[in-house]
Amino acid sequence: MPPILPHITFETAPSPKYSIIWLHGLGADGSDFVPIAEEMNLPVAVRYIFPHAPKQPVTLNGGFIMRAWYDISENDLESSHHETNNSASQDATGIRASQAEIEKIIAQENHRGIPSEHIFLAGFSQGGVIALQTGLRHKDRLGGILALSTYLALADTLSAEASVASKATPIFMAHGRNDPIVPLALGKASREILLQQGYQLDWHEYAMQHSVCQEEVGDIEAWLTAVISR
Repeated sequence: MPPILPHITFETAPSPKYSIIWLHGLGADGSDFVPIAEEMNLPVAVRYIFPHAPKQPVTLNGGFIMRAWYDISENDLESSHHETNNSASQDATGIRASQAEIEKIIAQENHRGIPSEHIFLAGFSQGGVIALQTGLRHKDRLGGILALSTYLALADTLSAEASVASKATPIFMAHGRNDPIVPLALGKASREILLQQGYQLDWHEYAMQHSVCQEEVGDIEAWLTAVISR
């Protein structure tokens, strides 16, 4: 197996049959969502994997080096919101490189005996972009995608690149109504693109900014429980 990104792993019980790969946001690291995962109570044994994004200069933050799944500028969020969704203005190379890294983790989990339909991708903000990017293009149906306070990047390539199997992958999308970083309108525009292309999608809004709230964690736990129990 090819080497995978440095990561944090914990299992809720021995011999997990499900894996959740959880991707942090810009400037954070894999430890960011460990406490949230630890407080969730799912009906099956789960292996959580929290990869650390590589460190790179980020244009949005003046070229400061930090953990990032891809480079981003203010203009990227604006261009993503337009119906044309011009991929030329986005860091397609960086997005696809991170997609390839997450594919390696999925392959590792397959190798460990976890079938693709038992693997979930979760991500917040930039991590949510990569969760959508990877999950919608993965050759097999995954257990589900959790896209939190995020948006659909490279949307104009989706119809050509999406796998047929991904149309059956359930999606949980959540957004804060007062998000100053990734505007609610951008999240809603991404939702509409996905619905128009025939994806199964549950949408949730919360009275919060660019963060995660307790109500949302409860909804994630309920959604995962329902999807796993199908």
